Amino acid sequence: MSPTPLELACWACLGVVAFAYAGYPVLIYALSKLFGRPPVPPPADDARLPAVSLLIAAYNEEVDIEARVLNLLRLDYPRDKLELVIASDGSTDRTNDIVRRYEAAGVKLVAYGENKGKATVLNRTVPTLSGEVVALSDANTHWAPDALRNLARWFADPSVGVVNGKLVLVDPATGRNVDGLYWKYETFLKKCESKLGALLGTNGAIYAVRKDIFPAVTPGTLIDDFVIPMNARRATGCRIVYDTKAVASEETAPTIRAEFRRRVRIGAGGYQSIALLWPLLSPAHGWVALTFFCHKIVRWVCPFFLLAALVLNVLLFLDPAADQLRAAWLLAAQAGFYALAAAGNWVPARPRWLRFFRLPTLFASMNLALFFGFFRWLFGPKTGTWKRTDRGQGSVIRGQESGVGGQGGSPGGAAVSLSDS
Repeated sequence: MSPTPLELACWACLGVVAFAYAGYPVLIYALSKLFGRPPVPPPADDARLPAVSLLIAAYNEEVDIEARVLNLLRLDYPRDKLELVIASDGSTDRTNDIVRRYEAAGVKLVAYGENKGKATVLNRTVPTLSGEVVALSDANTHWAPDALRNLARWFADPSVGVVNGKLVLVDPATGRNVDGLYWKYETFLKKCESKLGALLGTNGAIYAVRKDIFPAVTPGTLIDDFVIPMNARRATGCRIVYDTKAVASEETAPTIRAEFRRRVRIGAGGYQSIALLWPLLSPAHGWVALTFFCHKIVRWVCPFFLLAALVLNVLLFLDPAADQLRAAWLLAAQAGFYALAAAGNWVPARPRWLRFFRLPTLFASMNLALFFGFFRWLFGPKTGTWKRTDRGQGSVIRGQESGVGGQGGSPGGAAVSLSDS
């Protein structure tokens, strides 16, 4: 029996999802091989390194901020070319007091009286910085000693405007690298896009931007580490590069709920960014137009195509004019996949080969977070103020930076469900 329009529509919806997660990686890999070239950094000798202002916007980070400040002070970078700034966004805990202890060591505190959100902090603070380059990071991130040097060396090339480093995910209790299949998948895409000169955004944990092209950030922007680089690229045509030798580490969220909430926020920011960055879809932006559409926009709409495929499949099964056997098999496949996704929450993290059985869980969780993120963007508050992600009290990284051991915590945490997959 020939497929009905309903069946064709169902398969078209599934085809969009398949392209977003499987077809696009094949496409971008082929294009990077045919038309791309690996970016080559200039030498990193001290004379060629630019003056850098390393800025961290913080809100109620008393648990992490001291270890982060100590981490900054251990960076291998010429001191006469480095400005360290902590901008406290109306913190009401001990964040400001802790940072002030290190002012004599060269750490500058900019304390704002009211929590206005990260976009406002960046807009107010960046113009006051002295560096030629602004490096940005988070309070819970820790950089390798040579990370800043590896980021900054690229700016000897005047065509480079933004540099993105590599983030490694670690378990908060053991310090073990828990980079999962999805994280490796995303890193692969970044490398391919970087070869084409079409890298999309950065990771807020470790990136740097030329100060003279640093764009104003729209208040309420949720994923500034995506919008800032893309607006800089849009305005100036600068290159965005990805340096795997500029390494930072960050702990995974301690609970699945915390990680899911973070992903909902990122999803909301993704939909918001379409309204802010849609001019990049013009063919005039070359490969960036392709990667922005295929890597970001198509993926962000996948939850709705998944839901449509399920609804259409049910209608197809109930349609007497359709091939009932084909409809039943497809419906059973969809139901089985979501059943596996639900069961994946109980799959243990060890042995490692079991992680493949958690891929449906990761996929479903990501798309569910995007689905909720859409409605948060549509109906949620339009404020840029932030709620700190709870990372618990125990931490191997914090212990290493402050000279004491970690204090427990549950191995794996959210990494078991969403990162180590």
